[in-house]
Amino acid sequence: MLESILGSISCERVLIFLAARDEGYAREIATFYTSSLAPVQKQLDKLEAGGVLVSRTVGRTRLYVFNPRYPFMAELKTLLTKALTFYDQDLQSRLLLDRRRPRRRAKPL
Repeated sequence: MLESILGSISCERVLIFLAARDEGYAREIATFYTSSLAPVQKQLDKLEAGGVLVSRTVGRTRLYVFNPRYPFMAELKTLLTKALTFYDQDLQSRLLLDRRRPRRRAKPL
């Protein structure tokens, strides 16, 4: 949907994922969209170099978040939130479901 504006589908996927979940890492984003890791890493590096994203290392994982000092952050987040409403309901629910903790062993589904 935003591919024509942003230049690539990988860039759109990275930004939508981070808009929905607030933070993420390269392999998580690539696995979510069942795509290759290299284009996702390339887009994350490009967006970080442009000042749109910032990263921090947690253990061996590099987490990316939106840069709060980016001058167009409010407008970008508004655009991404609006674009997210036009995605199909299944993808929206998968994006917004954020399970980070492991499930208890005997807990029913």
